[in-house]
Amino acid sequence: MMAPLVLVGCGGSGSGASSDGTDPGGGSTLEELWRAPGDDVAVIPGTSSFEPGRVRVAFLVLDAEGEPVTLPTARFWLARGLENEPFLESTAELERIGVPGGAAVDATHIYVAHVPIATAGTYWYLAEPEGGPNPVQALGNIVVEESIAAPAVGNPAPASKTPTLHSVGGKASKVTTRVPPDLTLVEHSVAETLRDGLPFVVTFSTPEFCASRVCGPVVDVVEETSRRFEATEIRFIHVEVYEDNDPAKGYNRWMQEWGLATEPWTFVVDAEGKISARFEGLVSVHELEEAARAVAPS
Repeated sequence: MMAPLVLVGCGGSGSGASSDGTDPGGGSTLEELWRAPGDDVAVIPGTSSFEPGRVRVAFLVLDAEGEPVTLPTARFWLARGLENEPFLESTAELERIGVPGGAAVDATHIYVAHVPIATAGTYWYLAEPEGGPNPVQALGNIVVEESIAAPAVGNPAPASKTPTLHSVGGKASKVTTRVPPDLTLVEHSVAETLRDGLPFVVTFSTPEFCASRVCGPVVDVVEETSRRFEATEIRFIHVEVYEDNDPAKGYNRWMQEWGLATEPWTFVVDAEGKISARFEGLVSVHELEEAARAVAPS
């Protein structure tokens, strides 16, 4: 995961910004919007791999006191640089990632924005949660690559013989670092599920060795979502990311087979074995449930 910017100060975007789409910044540069009255903070990124198209940007906002901001929506401006005027304004929606009894994290919610980006490059964004008593503006950037190696929506899912509880002789610690073990998520492999012609959700993530401050709950989110589909044949699968669950040994062969250079990643695959949705980084219960419902047998 990319590291958060270290920026805290006074500023904001509380005045002069237009949302009519023709002049998203109201004539101001992104930095000028950030410098207006209010508290300036940096986002804590929840996503780090981007390619041109409909880009999903997930992030956590902490106020100047370090407390999570959980207002329902945030205005979201996108620019090619701090000195540039925004070329797009959108809305970031608050999504729940925390699961009762699950992994401890900085916050139980994140903001998610979906924005169209046509070309590779570095982009800066400003998010301003709406409706709070004190304005908070969070600044971040994303690097959009020409392409990333992870399988795209519409591509076939690699038929990886991912480990299961059975394949490791029932030793749960070999297939999951979650405490308590998520045994329902290690019953079937990806290859087996593809052979069976069933839709599935697979998450490549590591609860114990998660590299960012906010990615720990991904397996919890997948498990909670799976409970909502117990009456259907869609499967939910968890795959650890490191060889022998040891970060010093690097990513395991299943991560390599899927072309994954970061973690966590979560994919939704239909009954024909095609990827129908993918989520890099944090994913909410709402997002995953919606994507899984699109492929689950009725």
